[in-house]
Amino acid sequence: MPYALPLPLAPPRWSRLLARVSRAARDGRAPVRERPLRVVGSPYGDDGPAPTLTELYRARRLDMVRLAVFLVDDLPTAEDVVQDAFAAVCRAYGTSLDGLQDPGAYLHTAVVNAARSVLRRRRTARAYTPPHPGSGAPVDEGLLLAEEHRHVLDALGELTRRQREVLVLRYWSELTEAQIAQTLGLSRGTVKSTASRALDALERKLEKRAEADR
Repeated sequence: MPYALPLPLAPPRWSRLLARVSRAARDGRAPVRERPLRVVGSPYGDDGPAPTLTELYRARRLDMVRLAVFLVDDLPTAEDVVQDAFAAVCRAYGTSLDGLQDPGAYLHTAVVNAARSVLRRRRTARAYTPPHPGSGAPVDEGLLLAEEHRHVLDALGELTRRQREVLVLRYWSELTEAQIAQTLGLSRGTVKSTASRALDALERKLEKRAEADR
């Protein structure tokens, strides 16, 4: 497959699994994904009043946790990543978010950066840290960690960090090439070529896992 194939033309098997999650949400079998915030002048295509930090948290927290799960591979850590990302937004812009042109785009970048920090610490520690006790499992934990999605997470974990970020932002967060480039600080050409190579690699890994399970 040519490595420069446009992103939307090559959805991998795992993107279809995630689409199934979204359909279940719409049918009432899973929590509904938050509505996108409307932001004045957003390159993400929304127009409307800019949100406060509280509104941003209510509208995007669960969606960002789901995104972080695919980046760091476990739910408790993903929740910590999202908390760190919101704290970073608050430190930079306060609770009113004055001066923040696109809160949604900034939040995506903050989550990715927080996830990178976690992965760096993981590589340094080379040790497993038991998850902290929480108030209870999120209502969608069973859905996120179902066996078929665990295969997806395991395969994603074998990709490079950049490949994993590009695929998750494209097929889970449904960002465009331009939005991914903005979030990760890459050129659109790099996003496109990275995605195509990552799709090939991920398909091969999932096929191997499927054969091993037979």
